[in-house]
Amino acid sequence: MANRIATLVGSLVEATATPYPVDRYLEFIDPMLTWRDTRAKVIDIRHQTDRSTTVTMRPTRQWKGHLAGQYVEVGVVIDGVRQRRFYSPTNAENTRGDIEITVAVHDGGLVSNHLRNALEVGEVVTLTAADGAFTLPDQRPAKIVLVSGGSGITPVLSMLRTLIAEGHTGPVTFVHYARTADDVPYRVELDAIDRTIDGVDVRLHYTRGESPEHFAAEHIADVAVDGAQVYMCGPPTLMDAVRAYTDEAGIADAVHTEAFTLASPVIDTDEVEGSVKFGASDVSAENDGRTLLEQAESAGLSPEYGCRMGICFSCTKVRTSGCTRNILTGELDSEPDSHIQICINAPVGDVEIDV
Repeated sequence: MANRIATLVGSLVEATATPYPVDRYLEFIDPMLTWRDTRAKVIDIRHQTDRSTTVTMRPTRQWKGHLAGQYVEVGVVIDGVRQRRFYSPTNAENTRGDIEITVAVHDGGLVSNHLRNALEVGEVVTLTAADGAFTLPDQRPAKIVLVSGGSGITPVLSMLRTLIAEGHTGPVTFVHYARTADDVPYRVELDAIDRTIDGVDVRLHYTRGESPEHFAAEHIADVAVDGAQVYMCGPPTLMDAVRAYTDEAGIADAVHTEAFTLASPVIDTDEVEGSVKFGASDVSAENDGRTLLEQAESAGLSPEYGCRMGICFSCTKVRTSGCTRNILTGELDSEPDSHIQICINAPVGDVEIDV
């Protein structure tokens, strides 16, 4: 019934309403009653670890689902200002149904701390359509290795859940790196999967403690063979280590990620000019040519980030003015009030960023 009302009201109002879009009028009736916008109601909030928040949302009729590994933009209002961040759904891919995201909480992170400490069940957030090319092929590989570290667990967990839901019969190895066991969201579920699902092998490694385990060849050498395809998301140190192994083993072509390596830009200091203003923190610094994330950290700030290489979108901020260069593609962008990933964008001249 609500959808029929939205369609009827939307058709009538769209023909006559000015200056506001139809959905601005419909939200006075019900925030979930939309004509064009996609929104979602928060139906569950869980704190699986001390530094993460899992949010389950029920979207409006416009939601068309996601593919495992893709991301969505979620918008929440904080102090009267809508803030937007990108997150990878962790649930199995679907064309409808609820969406689950798990957000790593960063010290000083505006949105991540809001989601953990202030978001309430029943609130309505905005959504965009799912996007991203880090996905499984339609013809699933016979053998699959999923590798993740830290917050990179979210897209590959969606892949794992999708394969299980589909009844995938080939071997699947799930390798995840975290600081400690207490830092692994979904650890109970992963343990249960490891014990009960034939063909799925879960391998958890902890990088802190008495016997820290960072990536080593033997962690995947026995399974990344015979045409197995590797899907990976994680911090640069993990990515570099796995890439070094796969290059040496001659299987680099079997590794899939949206941005596997992040090449450091060659900086000609004679061409670097201008300054960077971190507007939200009221801090300014001379532009030194590095990425905005690196320059923010050098200025004593602690912006949110995840992979630091353009995959997870955790570091997305609003560039309010100026021009930036994407260090992966070389593309220049000077559109005001644009959302950019500060881990892969460097300032070109004067730039103001909402950090």
